[in-house]
Amino acid sequence: MSSLLVFPGQGAQQPGMLRRLPGSQEVTACLQEASDVLGQDVLALDSSQALAGTRAVQLCLLVAGVACARTLLQPGCTVDYVAGLSIGAYPAAVVAGALEFADALRLVSLRGELMQRAYPQGYGMTVLTGLDLGTVEGLLARVHSQERPVYLANINADNQIVIAGSDAGMQAVAELARERGTGVARRLAVSVPSHCPLLEQPAQALAAAFATVPMRASSLGYLSGSRARLLRTVEQLRDDLAFNMCRVVDWRGTVQSAYERGVRLQIELPPGAVLTGLARRVFEQGSVIAFDGARPDTLQALLREEGGRDR
Repeated sequence: MSSLLVFPGQGAQQPGMLRRLPGSQEVTACLQEASDVLGQDVLALDSSQALAGTRAVQLCLLVAGVACARTLLQPGCTVDYVAGLSIGAYPAAVVAGALEFADALRLVSLRGELMQRAYPQGYGMTVLTGLDLGTVEGLLARVHSQERPVYLANINADNQIVIAGSDAGMQAVAELARERGTGVARRLAVSVPSHCPLLEQPAQALAAAFATVPMRASSLGYLSGSRARLLRTVEQLRDDLAFNMCRVVDWRGTVQSAYERGVRLQIELPPGAVLTGLARRVFEQGSVIAFDGARPDTLQALLREEGGRDR
Protein backbone atom coordinates (compact mmCIF):
# COMPACT_ATOMS: atom_id res chain seq x y z
CA MET A 1 0.00 0.00 0.00
CA SER A 2 1.31 3.43 -0.92
CA SER A 3 0.35 7.09 -0.51
CA LEU A 4 0.28 9.99 -2.96
CA LEU A 5 0.22 13.77 -2.58
CA VAL A 6 -1.33 15.64 -5.51
CA PHE A 7 -1.09 19.36 -6.26
CA PRO A 8 -3.74 21.22 -8.29
CA GLY A 9 -3.19 23.41 -11.32
CA GLN A 10 -4.28 26.84 -12.43
CA GLY A 11 -8.02 27.31 -12.15
CA ALA A 12 -8.09 26.04 -8.56
CA GLN A 13 -6.99 29.39 -7.11
CA GLN A 14 -9.22 31.23 -4.65
CA PRO A 15 -9.02 34.80 -3.29
CA GLY A 16 -7.52 34.72 0.20
CA MET A 17 -6.09 31.23 -0.27
CA LEU A 18 -2.77 32.05 1.39
CA ARG A 19 -4.37 33.85 4.32
CA ARG A 20 -6.52 30.79 5.05
CA LEU A 21 -3.59 28.39 5.37
CA PRO A 22 -3.03 26.73 8.76
CA GLY A 23 -1.05 28.76 11.29
CA SER A 24 1.74 26.19 11.48
CA GLN A 25 5.44 26.97 11.76
CA GLU A 26 5.94 25.44 8.31
CA VAL A 27 3.38 27.76 6.74
CA THR A 28 4.85 30.82 8.43
CA ALA A 29 8.35 29.86 7.27
CA CYS A 30 7.22 29.29 3.67
CA LEU A 31 5.39 32.62 3.51
CA GLN A 32 8.43 34.43 4.87
CA GLU A 33 10.86 32.69 2.50
CA ALA A 34 8.61 33.40 -0.48
CA SER A 35 8.40 37.08 0.43
CA ASP A 36 12.17 37.30 0.84
CA VAL A 37 12.94 35.57 -2.47
CA LEU A 38 10.35 37.49 -4.48
CA GLY A 39 11.08 40.84 -2.86
CA GLN A 40 7.41 41.45 -2.08
CA ASP A 41 4.82 40.46 0.49
CA VAL A 42 3.55 37.16 -0.89
CA LEU A 43 0.22 37.66 0.90
CA ALA A 44 -0.48 40.51 -1.53
CA LEU A 45 -0.69 37.96 -4.36
CA ASP A 46 -3.92 36.26 -3.29
CA SER A 47 -6.36 39.15 -3.67
CA SER A 48 -9.03 38.98 -6.38
CA GLN A 49 -7.25 41.71 -8.31
CA ALA A 50 -3.82 40.06 -8.11
CA LEU A 51 -5.19 36.65 -9.09
CA ALA A 52 -6.30 38.09 -12.42
CA GLY A 53 -2.64 37.69 -13.40
CA THR A 54 -1.06 34.34 -14.27
CA ARG A 55 2.15 34.99 -12.31
CA ALA A 56 0.29 35.61 -9.03
CA VAL A 57 -1.91 32.54 -9.49
CA GLN A 58 1.01 30.22 -10.11
CA LEU A 59 3.05 31.56 -7.21
CA CYS A 60 0.10 31.19 -4.82
CA LEU A 61 -0.42 27.57 -5.87
CA LEU A 62 3.28 26.84 -5.39
CA VAL A 63 3.43 28.40 -1.93
CA ALA A 64 0.18 26.82 -0.72
CA GLY A 65 1.21 23.38 -1.90
CA VAL A 66 4.68 23.41 -0.36
CA ALA A 67 3.55 25.00 2.92
CA CYS A 68 0.73 22.52 3.53
CA ALA A 69 2.78 19.50 2.46
CA ARG A 70 5.51 20.47 4.92
CA THR A 71 2.86 20.90 7.59
CA LEU A 72 1.68 17.34 6.98
CA LEU A 73 5.00 15.57 6.60
CA GLN A 74 6.12 15.50 10.20
CA PRO A 75 8.24 12.66 11.67
CA GLY A 76 6.45 9.38 11.10
CA CYS A 77 4.23 10.82 8.37
CA THR A 78 5.73 9.64 5.10
CA VAL A 79 4.51 9.65 1.53
CA ASP A 80 5.59 7.48 -1.40
CA TYR A 81 4.60 9.48 -4.49
CA VAL A 82 3.89 13.05 -5.60
CA ALA A 83 2.16 14.35 -8.72
CA GLY A 84 1.08 17.79 -9.87
CA LEU A 85 -1.26 19.04 -12.56
CA SER A 86 0.57 21.66 -14.64
CA ILE A 87 1.94 24.28 -12.19
CA GLY A 88 1.27 21.69 -9.48
CA ALA A 89 4.35 19.83 -10.72
CA TYR A 90 6.53 22.53 -9.11
CA PRO A 91 5.41 22.07 -5.48
CA ALA A 92 5.51 18.32 -6.17
CA ALA A 93 9.16 18.59 -7.22
CA VAL A 94 10.02 20.70 -4.15
CA VAL A 95 8.34 18.25 -1.76
CA ALA A 96 10.13 15.37 -3.51
CA GLY A 97 13.48 17.06 -2.85
CA ALA A 98 14.31 17.54 -6.54
CA LEU A 99 14.12 21.35 -6.54
CA GLU A 100 14.83 23.94 -3.85
CA PHE A 101 11.84 26.05 -2.83
CA ALA A 102 13.72 29.30 -3.52
CA ASP A 103 14.62 28.16 -7.04
CA ALA A 104 11.06 27.04 -7.66
CA LEU A 105 9.80 30.49 -6.66
CA ARG A 106 12.10 32.20 -9.15
CA LEU A 107 11.26 29.77 -11.94
CA VAL A 108 7.51 29.94 -11.35
CA SER A 109 7.66 33.74 -11.29
CA LEU A 110 9.37 33.62 -14.69
CA ARG A 111 6.98 30.93 -15.94
CA GLY A 112 3.95 33.02 -15.13
CA GLU A 113 5.44 36.12 -16.74
CA LEU A 114 6.38 34.26 -19.92
CA MET A 115 2.92 32.72 -20.29
CA GLN A 116 1.10 35.96 -19.54
CA ARG A 117 3.29 37.97 -21.92
CA ALA A 118 2.79 35.49 -24.77
CA TYR A 119 -1.02 35.68 -24.72
CA PRO A 120 -2.24 38.70 -22.72
CA GLN A 121 -5.79 38.46 -24.06
CA GLY A 122 -8.06 36.59 -26.43
CA TYR A 123 -7.04 33.09 -25.32
CA GLY A 124 -7.76 30.66 -22.51
CA MET A 125 -9.08 27.20 -21.62
CA THR A 126 -12.50 25.52 -21.57
CA VAL A 127 -13.58 22.26 -19.94
CA LEU A 128 -15.96 19.97 -21.81
CA THR A 129 -17.97 17.51 -19.73
CA GLY A 130 -20.06 14.63 -21.06
CA LEU A 131 -17.98 13.94 -24.19
CA ASP A 132 -15.29 11.31 -24.64
CA LEU A 133 -11.82 11.96 -26.03
CA GLY A 134 -12.56 10.72 -29.54
CA THR A 135 -15.60 12.98 -29.85
CA VAL A 136 -13.69 16.04 -28.64
CA GLU A 137 -10.83 15.33 -31.04
CA GLY A 138 -13.37 15.20 -33.87
CA LEU A 139 -14.81 18.58 -32.87
CA LEU A 140 -11.33 20.10 -32.68
CA ALA A 141 -10.53 18.85 -36.18
CA ARG A 142 -13.66 20.58 -37.51
CA VAL A 143 -12.84 23.92 -35.89
CA HIS A 144 -9.05 24.35 -35.67
CA SER A 145 -7.48 26.71 -38.18
CA GLN A 146 -4.75 29.33 -38.32
CA GLU A 147 -7.37 32.01 -37.71
CA ARG A 148 -8.96 30.30 -34.72
CA PRO A 149 -6.47 27.84 -33.21
CA VAL A 150 -7.81 25.42 -30.61
CA TYR A 151 -6.19 22.27 -29.20
CA LEU A 152 -6.60 19.34 -26.82
CA ALA A 153 -5.09 20.36 -23.46
CA ASN A 154 -6.11 18.07 -20.54
CA ILE A 155 -7.51 14.57 -20.30
CA ASN A 156 -8.98 14.78 -16.81
CA ALA A 157 -11.35 11.82 -16.96
CA ASP A 158 -13.13 9.63 -19.51
CA ASN A 159 -15.81 12.27 -19.99
CA GLN A 160 -14.01 15.45 -18.90
CA ILE A 161 -11.67 17.00 -21.45
CA VAL A 162 -10.09 20.48 -21.44
CA ILE A 163 -9.33 22.41 -24.62
CA ALA A 164 -7.11 25.47 -25.04
CA GLY A 165 -6.71 28.15 -27.67
CA SER A 166 -8.32 31.26 -29.06
CA ASP A 167 -11.62 32.58 -27.74
CA ALA A 168 -13.20 32.10 -31.18
CA GLY A 169 -11.93 28.54 -31.52
CA MET A 170 -13.09 27.50 -28.06
CA GLN A 171 -16.49 29.11 -28.58
CA ALA A 172 -16.98 27.22 -31.83
CA VAL A 173 -16.08 23.89 -30.20
CA ALA A 174 -18.37 24.66 -27.25
CA GLU A 175 -21.29 25.34 -29.59
CA LEU A 176 -20.74 22.06 -31.43
CA ALA A 177 -20.56 20.24 -28.08
CA ARG A 178 -23.85 21.73 -26.94
CA GLU A 179 -25.52 20.83 -30.24
CA ARG A 180 -24.85 17.16 -29.49
CA GLY A 181 -27.14 17.45 -26.45
CA THR A 182 -24.70 15.72 -24.08
CA GLY A 183 -21.80 18.15 -23.86
CA VAL A 184 -21.45 20.91 -21.29
CA ALA A 185 -18.82 23.62 -21.85
CA ARG A 186 -17.44 25.86 -19.11
CA ARG A 187 -14.75 28.49 -19.48
CA LEU A 188 -11.99 28.11 -16.87
CA ALA A 189 -10.39 30.87 -14.81
CA VAL A 190 -7.20 30.58 -16.87
CA SER A 191 -6.14 33.47 -19.08
CA VAL A 192 -3.58 31.63 -21.22
CA PRO A 193 -3.82 28.65 -23.63
CA SER A 194 -1.85 26.14 -21.57
CA HIS A 195 -0.85 22.60 -22.59
CA CYS A 196 -0.80 23.11 -26.32
CA PRO A 197 1.74 24.10 -29.03
CA LEU A 198 0.89 27.80 -28.62
CA LEU A 199 3.21 27.84 -25.58
CA GLU A 200 6.20 26.15 -27.22
CA GLN A 201 8.28 29.36 -27.35
CA PRO A 202 7.70 30.35 -23.69
CA ALA A 203 8.59 26.78 -22.72
CA GLN A 204 11.87 27.02 -24.62
CA ALA A 205 12.69 30.25 -22.76
CA LEU A 206 11.90 28.61 -19.42
CA ALA A 207 14.08 25.61 -20.33
CA ALA A 208 17.00 27.98 -20.87
CA ALA A 209 16.51 29.34 -17.34
CA PHE A 210 16.28 25.80 -15.96
CA ALA A 211 19.69 24.98 -17.40
CA THR A 212 21.34 27.14 -14.72
CA VAL A 213 19.33 25.76 -11.77
CA PRO A 214 20.73 22.87 -9.70
CA MET A 215 18.42 19.90 -9.33
CA ARG A 216 18.63 16.48 -7.67
CA ALA A 217 17.08 13.11 -8.32
CA SER A 218 13.72 12.87 -6.57
CA SER A 219 13.70 11.24 -3.13
CA LEU A 220 10.04 10.26 -3.69
CA GLY A 221 8.29 8.74 -6.66
CA TYR A 222 7.61 11.67 -9.03
CA LEU A 223 4.69 10.95 -11.38
CA SER A 224 4.58 13.22 -14.40
CA GLY A 225 1.15 14.72 -15.02
CA SER A 226 1.80 14.92 -18.75
CA ARG A 227 3.57 11.61 -19.33
CA ALA A 228 1.56 9.66 -16.70
CA ARG A 229 4.64 7.73 -15.65
CA LEU A 230 7.40 7.76 -13.06
CA LEU A 231 10.37 10.02 -13.83
CA ARG A 232 13.68 9.27 -12.13
CA THR A 233 16.59 11.27 -13.55
CA VAL A 234 17.42 14.95 -13.18
CA GLU A 235 17.27 15.33 -16.97
CA GLN A 236 13.76 13.88 -17.08
CA LEU A 237 12.56 16.09 -14.23
CA ARG A 238 14.07 19.24 -15.72
CA ASP A 239 12.43 18.53 -19.08
CA ASP A 240 9.07 17.75 -17.49
CA LEU A 241 8.97 20.95 -15.43
CA ALA A 242 10.15 23.24 -18.22
CA PHE A 243 7.91 21.91 -20.97
CA ASN A 244 4.74 20.81 -19.18
CA MET A 245 3.15 24.17 -20.07
CA CYS A 246 3.00 23.15 -23.76
CA ARG A 247 2.25 19.42 -23.35
CA VAL A 248 -1.12 17.75 -23.02
CA VAL A 249 -1.96 16.78 -19.43
CA ASP A 250 -2.98 13.15 -19.01
CA TRP A 251 -4.31 13.35 -15.45
CA ARG A 252 -6.59 10.36 -15.95
CA GLY A 253 -3.56 8.28 -16.87
CA THR A 254 -1.51 9.69 -13.99
CA VAL A 255 -4.08 8.73 -11.36
CA GLN A 256 -4.56 5.32 -12.98
CA SER A 257 -0.78 4.77 -12.93
CA ALA A 258 -0.65 5.65 -9.23
CA TYR A 259 -3.47 3.24 -8.41
CA GLU A 260 -1.83 0.45 -10.39
CA ARG A 261 1.37 1.06 -8.40
CA GLY A 262 -0.50 0.29 -5.20
CA VAL A 263 -1.47 3.79 -4.07
CA ARG A 264 -4.49 3.54 -1.78
CA LEU A 265 -4.32 6.97 -0.12
CA GLN A 266 -4.40 10.19 -2.11
CA ILE A 267 -4.30 13.58 -0.39
CA GLU A 268 -4.94 16.72 -2.45
CA LEU A 269 -3.10 19.82 -1.28
CA PRO A 270 -4.83 23.23 -1.29
CA PRO A 271 -6.72 24.86 -2.71
CA GLY A 272 -9.91 22.99 -3.50
CA ALA A 273 -10.87 19.40 -4.13
CA VAL A 274 -11.19 19.02 -7.92
CA LEU A 275 -8.46 16.37 -8.12
CA THR A 276 -10.11 14.49 -5.27
CA GLY A 277 -13.32 14.19 -7.27
CA LEU A 278 -11.44 12.96 -10.33
CA ALA A 279 -9.52 10.35 -8.33
CA ARG A 280 -12.71 8.86 -6.87
CA ARG A 281 -13.57 7.67 -10.37
CA VAL A 282 -10.37 5.58 -10.39
CA PHE A 283 -9.86 4.43 -6.78
CA GLU A 284 -11.96 1.29 -6.38
CA GLN A 285 -10.37 0.82 -2.94
CA GLY A 286 -8.64 3.11 -0.47
CA SER A 287 -9.09 6.73 0.57
CA VAL A 288 -9.15 9.95 -1.45
CA ILE A 289 -9.29 13.15 0.58
CA ALA A 290 -8.57 16.86 0.23
CA PHE A 291 -6.50 18.88 2.70
CA ASP A 292 -9.17 21.61 2.56
CA GLY A 293 -11.99 20.59 4.85
CA ALA A 294 -9.92 18.04 6.79
CA ARG A 295 -7.93 18.35 10.00
CA PRO A 296 -4.14 18.11 9.49
CA ASP A 297 -3.84 15.66 12.40
CA THR A 298 -6.45 13.41 10.77
CA LEU A 299 -4.46 13.39 7.52
CA GLN A 300 -1.27 12.69 9.44
CA ALA A 301 -2.92 9.72 11.13
CA LEU A 302 -3.90 8.37 7.71
CA LEU A 303 -0.32 8.74 6.47
CA ARG A 304 1.03 6.92 9.52
CA GLU A 305 -1.52 4.17 9.08
CA GLU A 306 -0.74 3.74 5.38
CA GLY A 307 2.99 3.78 6.09
CA GLY A 308 2.56 1.20 8.83
CA ARG A 309 0.91 -1.21 6.38
CA ASP A 310 4.07 -1.17 4.24
CA ARG A 311 6.27 -2.40 7.07
